[in-house]
Amino acid sequence: MVYIRQEQLPGLKEYKYSGVDHSLLSRYVLKPFWWSRVIELFPLSMAPNAITLTGFAFVITNILTMLYYTPNLDQDCPTWVYASWAIGLFFYQTLDAIDGTQARRTKQSGPLGELFDHGVDALNTSLEVLLFAAAMKFGQGWRTVLTLLASLLTFYVQTWDEYHTKTLTLGFISGPVEGILTLCIVYAITAVKGGGWYWQQAMLPTLGVPRMAWIPNQVWEADFGDFYMFYGGLVLVYSTVESARNVMKTRHDRGEQGRVALLGLLPFLVSWILIVSYLLLQPNILHHHLVPFVFYVGLINAYSVGQIITAHLVILDFPYQNVLALPLIYGVLDSLGPVLQRWLGIGWPSALGEDIYQVAFMFTCLGFAVGIYGSFVVDVIVTICDYLDIYCLTIKHPDTGEVETKQTIKKKTK
Repeated sequence: MVYIRQEQLPGLKEYKYSGVDHSLLSRYVLKPFWWSRVIELFPLSMAPNAITLTGFAFVITNILTMLYYTPNLDQDCPTWVYASWAIGLFFYQTLDAIDGTQARRTKQSGPLGELFDHGVDALNTSLEVLLFAAAMKFGQGWRTVLTLLASLLTFYVQTWDEYHTKTLTLGFISGPVEGILTLCIVYAITAVKGGGWYWQQAMLPTLGVPRMAWIPNQVWEADFGDFYMFYGGLVLVYSTVESARNVMKTRHDRGEQGRVALLGLLPFLVSWILIVSYLLLQPNILHHHLVPFVFYVGLINAYSVGQIITAHLVILDFPYQNVLALPLIYGVLDSLGPVLQRWLGIGWPSALGEDIYQVAFMFTCLGFAVGIYGSFVVDVIVTICDYLDIYCLTIKHPDTGEVETKQTIKKKTK
């Protein structure tokens, strides 16, 4: 399958990266005191995308330890596991932050780097949800699903915002900086406390907040996870509204209709209506096979985000379609028949049932998603590399000017 046609490729020549980072932590702490020093450890011969991929390897390692020690997201792990999650995620953030600097150092900045970086970040988003749910001992249930929804929606909206405004905007509090560091702190505290049991306690009494008459019992007895869900919901609503206002303002300034852009949120909405409906109809998947289903949902979102970034790079219309979500239509309709028969007396029998065939269907969806998304990634990368005459993970045309300058300086100092 061809995802970028030859007549669309000239749009890559018009690409120019534009980003705004309002994070105070990033600008005044991480960049001057950490990222600027770590980048010096990497040679100029190393490709920026190789740095990005190296960082993602830490996340994959964390996922493997999670699958071994707590595959159901509800068991305490050895303390070193949580510590490794914190360290691995921090290294991922560091390498993800400096790959752009490496691109500028080596004169390799271009559209492929932005596509590669966003693709890796999209995959990491769903994987970190599993790690967070395991640390909090959410288990396989609705709290993990709601966390996944909030995380994926935040990333999708940020990408949708960038497509319309042509600028990647990170607010004063953003997922790539403060969000990741918050997760690192959660993993570190879990390691110090010896397991996720700590987060199962009522938060206010644990923190030493005195009992007051005006505090409802539900609030007083809520655990750390409940407060996280509430806080996350507030942040999600705020960030989504701000992105929508930003997009509509930008389009109005260009003389375009602002509200039309909101249609770009429909693919995410439709996908999640199908996802939630399927899990409601199939509690066996929700409570016993949620981890592989999260992998599948993560690929659905990564495919949407990948298409949006590709359209942004080659200047195409906004992509509304996502074939990876189509199998869920069948899954919902097949599961809905017996429910209608039970409640209304009118329906149809399920071809998959609720046991082994339903599980096989879910894993088939995952395999389908891996195949389609994999073909998308390979095809787009190869197409861009061929057109721009570059390599993805190595530097095909190194900037000899900088190398020659350094060699000249060394000769003069001898």
